[in-house]
Amino acid sequence: MYLILAGLLMLCSWLVSNRLKNKFELYSKLHLQNGMSGKEIAERMLADHGITDVQVISVEGQLTDHYNPADKTVNLSEAVYNQRNAAAAAVAAHECGHAVQHATAYSWLEMRSKLVPVVSVASSYIQWVLIAGILMVRTFPSLLLVGIVLFAATTLFSLITLPVEYDASNRALAWLENKQMLNREEQAGAKDALKWAARTYVVAAIGSVATLMYYVMIYMNRR
Repeated sequence: MYLILAGLLMLCSWLVSNRLKNKFELYSKLHLQNGMSGKEIAERMLADHGITDVQVISVEGQLTDHYNPADKTVNLSEAVYNQRNAAAAAVAAHECGHAVQHATAYSWLEMRSKLVPVVSVASSYIQWVLIAGILMVRTFPSLLLVGIVLFAATTLFSLITLPVEYDASNRALAWLENKQMLNREEQAGAKDALKWAARTYVVAAIGSVATLMYYVMIYMNRR
């Protein structure tokens, strides 16, 4: 049953990721009438929210866009940073949504930030602990229990990520609409792109919960 579920989740993940890629390719061809780049969109959103201590910078790679609360930087991939289309506007505004969350002490973001060190440590050992725990489940079940606790921390992180990501998208879309940064077609494209981006986090969270329950079942049935 777990293998069937895992297969279905992998299929869903592939479908959502592929759909997301296609959406961003589509909306990358929808050029903004205002002619603003992702960098300019981000700087404008930060300024409109009174945020003056966050820098917008360009980073290498694709899908490497993120907000770093440690050094207060909105990191945009080269394509998003330079391009002037609906996809770039959506991503740039979304990452600035995280900056706004940070500036306003958004509770879910603060909770996730506190879990980062725990998840970082857990991720380094969890795979080996779980493998050893399964192999020794009858003789040393406590080891698997330790692995389950470590994996539970990563699952909790995935679940907390959901409201953080959805809220950042909502903030981005609300600002883009209220400030009339995009026309109707561009706004619809930005909304659609962010909707599919959010669904990747949903699939990841469901997969994490399912895997956690699988390990729990092994532990419960060890006898």
